[in-house]
Amino acid sequence: MSGENTPKTETTTSTSNDVFRRIVSGSGMVSLLAVVLSMILGGVLIALTNDRVEETASYFFTRPTDMLGAAWDAASSAYIALFQGAVFNWDAKSTAQMFRPFTETLTVATPLILAGLGVALAFRAGLFNIGAQGQIILGATFAGWVGFTLDLPVGLHLLVAIVAGFIGGALWAGIAGVLKARTGAHEVIVTIMLNYIAINLVAYLLFTPAFQNPGSANPISPPIKDSAVFPLLLGSGFRLHLGFLIAVAATLAIWWLLNRSTIGFELRAVGANPNAARTAGISVSKGYIVVMLIAGGLAGLAGVAQISGTERVLTGGIAASFGFDAITVALLGRSHPWGVFFAGLLFGAFRAGGVQMQTQTGTPIDIVLVVQSLIVLFIAAPPLVKAVFRIDVKKKRATSPTALTGGAA
Repeated sequence: MSGENTPKTETTTSTSNDVFRRIVSGSGMVSLLAVVLSMILGGVLIALTNDRVEETASYFFTRPTDMLGAAWDAASSAYIALFQGAVFNWDAKSTAQMFRPFTETLTVATPLILAGLGVALAFRAGLFNIGAQGQIILGATFAGWVGFTLDLPVGLHLLVAIVAGFIGGALWAGIAGVLKARTGAHEVIVTIMLNYIAINLVAYLLFTPAFQNPGSANPISPPIKDSAVFPLLLGSGFRLHLGFLIAVAATLAIWWLLNRSTIGFELRAVGANPNAARTAGISVSKGYIVVMLIAGGLAGLAGVAQISGTERVLTGGIAASFGFDAITVALLGRSHPWGVFFAGLLFGAFRAGGVQMQTQTGTPIDIVLVVQSLIVLFIAAPPLVKAVFRIDVKKKRATSPTALTGGAA
């Protein structure tokens, strides 16, 4: 019976992998149009929940322009507020305050970029790394313990915290890599379970003497020492810290790894076709372990950016939803390092500007989550995006074995 089921299982796995590769390797234009379409639908939702639009809808057939004007005003004012809170606020009183929203976007985007790179790198090797959330938590836990426990010189202390965070995330993702390589355990199931373990593990640790802040009944760690904190890049008036430069360096490093190194070539070969890679003498098992270690380390650096950059204490919510948003960032960036970088900036802008959008216009901040979810939906359905924008898609003829061999077959 097992022999009869094996071909069907392999066929199903191959089909799902082909679908996944089409999603992550699609046109960059489709990604851009997916964002545009999501913003349009988000504007529609903003208009539908606006009180003025609801009021004018009661006499739509008498004066339709009233409702249409109210809908436009609701959507445009919300997106203008979003822009002002994320990029440039021309209503601010000083030049520094005008540019502060953009620095907030860069700050929020830092963990998204680092975790997104980890997810994207695993994608390029054909693995679904759904465990960035847990890897961020473990990275923050390791870095946090180093930060508030050890007494080291300035410079060295921060370096040790960064390395500890990388190791924490790498070890957590390495579990999934080893299980995938040695037993064939599906990385999606393993990483999801590791997420839950990480969440509950840090919740337990924060009630232990080694992690809980003395004299506090709340699950919170002592603040990390100043020597383990990322220095601010623009002074005390801004939150932008050294972690953003690390995110830029990580993007460059992953681009080089994938496009200029032997290891990157092997990882891409494993992701493209594991069987062909194995036939060519590439160790697929080694590739799975290596890619998960690096991917987890990148997510661990996102945890370092959280605790050494903005939070400075370890809590149960240290990872927020960055690990799950990183999956969307990797998909939107088509698993290319620079695509992930700019996708991280976009999602950082959504997060940074969403607060001002809510306070200034009363638009629920949840609309940002809706837009992000729509982006995922449209990225997973390129034909739908192309149909909406009337992009002509010519189906490529399947290449036959005869064509491949020049008729020799």
